[in-house]
Amino acid sequence: MSDEAIRITRGQGGEVEVDGPVDAFAANVLKRAGFDTYPTLRGVWIRLPFDLGRTWENEHATWAADMLTAARYSVDLDPDLRPTPPTSSAPLAQHRTKTAMTTQPSPASTTQRPRR
Repeated sequence: MSDEAIRITRGQGGEVEVDGPVDAFAANVLKRAGFDTYPTLRGVWIRLPFDLGRTWENEHATWAADMLTAARYSVDLDPDLRPTPPTSSAPLAQHRTKTAMTTQPSPASTTQRPRR
């Protein structure tokens, strides 16, 4: 691994590209996250497929960055690629605490009717 970071950015044309020192393992991680590789005259062009929507691109770019970071690669993810948190109009559900629950006797401590 190199000291230089792998950069995941949105290019001027709107495509999500990867630049930097990508070895075979990092290329496999990027492929698993949905990135395609294309040979060029100067090396390899790694990008996400076009026209799948910004939300999809942001999710997969963030997923790739998280996987590469977990594999101890240095990753620079463009802040524009972070997914936006979902907006919820519904109020958050209240969690029950232990004090809100009613206590019930254990089955061994209940009185049993005599058998006939």
